[in-house]
Amino acid sequence: MKKSLHKISQLLNAELIGEPQCEIAAVLPLDKADDLSLSFINDPKYIPQIESSKAAALIISAKYLEEVSQRYKGNILIVKDPYLAFAKVSQLLDPSPVPSPGISPLSSISDSAKIGSNVHIGDFVSLGDNVVVGDNTIIESGAQISSGTIIGANCRIYPNVVCYHSIVVGNSCVIHASAVIGSDGFGYANDQGSWVKIPQTGSVIIGDNVEIGAHTAIDRGALENTIISEGVILDNHIHIAHNVEIGKNTAIAGCTAVAGSSKIGAYCTIAGRVSIIGHLNICDKAHITACSFINKSISEPGVYSSGTTFQTNKNWQKSAVRFRQLDDMWRKLKAVSKELALLKNKEK
Repeated sequence: MKKSLHKISQLLNAELIGEPQCEIAAVLPLDKADDLSLSFINDPKYIPQIESSKAAALIISAKYLEEVSQRYKGNILIVKDPYLAFAKVSQLLDPSPVPSPGISPLSSISDSAKIGSNVHIGDFVSLGDNVVVGDNTIIESGAQISSGTIIGANCRIYPNVVCYHSIVVGNSCVIHASAVIGSDGFGYANDQGSWVKIPQTGSVIIGDNVEIGAHTAIDRGALENTIISEGVILDNHIHIAHNVEIGKNTAIAGCTAVAGSSKIGAYCTIAGRVSIIGHLNICDKAHITACSFINKSISEPGVYSSGTTFQTNKNWQKSAVRFRQLDDMWRKLKAVSKELALLKNKEK
């Protein structure tokens, strides 16, 4: 699928310097680009590479125009945010296959299910009683959608996704392969050493334009609902426990776990392998770096970190020994401070 630079410039609201009818088929790195592809520069350290690049066009910001023009004589698209422009053009030229509308004869669909127009239902998909599927939605092979679940319009549900009963998925959502939505939350009471299960009678409510990564699990609420607000993006291998609420446009990277009943605000970014304990409140616009352990609520926007950075094993072993000595060192320091205070008092 080729698109002219004229059409691309309109999509990006970009200033085009060059040939409007030049056709572009792909977005590629500078060193891989050819006369049917474009590339972008978001970091000046890559500008020297354009001298050897065969890209038909470059996406740049205005601040790099003079330097780029000295090294490159091809087509140029000037935008405010080259990385955002790269994302938009990549969507426009995305070659990923899209299944055609139709219902596989190998699927299993309840008579009470309601299916919209232009829907794709793949092989071995199961739709339970009273399931609703919106227009233009794609549900790929092996997905299991249990009774009472509502899938909005323009969604894509990849193979082997499981949605338990009574889940609500908004419009224009993407759920990647083998994600599990609405499994029971981890709720038990202890009876003299034995565990008594607490039925998880809430649901999972997912807003519009949410993307959920492969093998991510989102538990249903115990009494109330687990809520994933509009625009949230979740990476692969994330665990969201029961009654968690995530505010709009928050992004969470892979292997993060959020324990039950914690509330995460809007416009947050949470990096990989972060652990958030239960019943916390994290405010809007909090940004948490990788591998952090969050055991207290966050009330002020900002960047938060915990843990230690990597070092050589030899240095780490030394640090571990010193860490175990901290209590003793603190007691000695306290004693020395006390002696110094006494000496100062005597001098007076």
